[in-house]
Amino acid sequence: MKGIHFTRKQLCIPYALFLICFVIAPLFVIIYYAFTNGEGRFTVANLTGFFSSPNTIGTLAYSFGIAIVTTGVCLFAAYPIAYILARSNMKKKHAVVMMFVLPMWINFTLRITALKEILTLLEGNLAYHPFLNSVIGMTYDFLPFMILPIYTTLMNLDNSLLEAANDLGAGSIQTFFKVTLPLSVPGIVSGIVMVFLPSMTNYVVLDMLYNSTYIMGSLIGSYFSAYDWHNGSMIALILLLIILVFTLLTNRFEDETSNGRGGALL
Repeated sequence: MKGIHFTRKQLCIPYALFLICFVIAPLFVIIYYAFTNGEGRFTVANLTGFFSSPNTIGTLAYSFGIAIVTTGVCLFAAYPIAYILARSNMKKKHAVVMMFVLPMWINFTLRITALKEILTLLEGNLAYHPFLNSVIGMTYDFLPFMILPIYTTLMNLDNSLLEAANDLGAGSIQTFFKVTLPLSVPGIVSGIVMVFLPSMTNYVVLDMLYNSTYIMGSLIGSYFSAYDWHNGSMIALILLLIILVFTLLTNRFEDETSNGRGGALL
């Protein structure tokens, strides 16, 4: 009996069906509802309504603020941790890295509920610090996504470059800023993408901390809960375009950094 052989095109069929059913088809549904009204007629009123409504623009600005601050806090907290772990001589450094990953194995609801109780004990009333508590909750949830790519990049650095910098007279500070930091940019960019994008849309953390509706994901959910699929789809489509543009810009920046700076550091 001869063995069964599959061509590459045949092996791609399951993935193509998955993309059509769960990516392309839902996207067309969103586009349809975004540019139609309740009667099924084409309209751009949903688009103009988004940019003319103080509620949607304010929510978008608040979402950007949450995402930017959360990403910045995660970056400044994660880089020293990743650097110390990558450059240290600890024999079981991977076990220490796992300590940052282990909380991700616990149920998300339990972790945020525990954090809420801690914040309640420390502050007395969560309602007085919504923005601060949102940043704390987001940072607590997304910090491992910033640590891991930076740690992986630093672990893969060529030590000969660091030794060459020392041989050329560069001190530890100069070596860090002129060699280590530029070479770790791909990991930084990956971490920023992995933290910034979900921070803009992850409304579960905010809802559990103080029942917020001032973030894009929660706003979209409120429209769909009210059976207003048209405005909800338009907001989702605009948010998708923003995420797409951000991803393209970060990928382009990462490529330019890797190609332009990586070979000319010394």
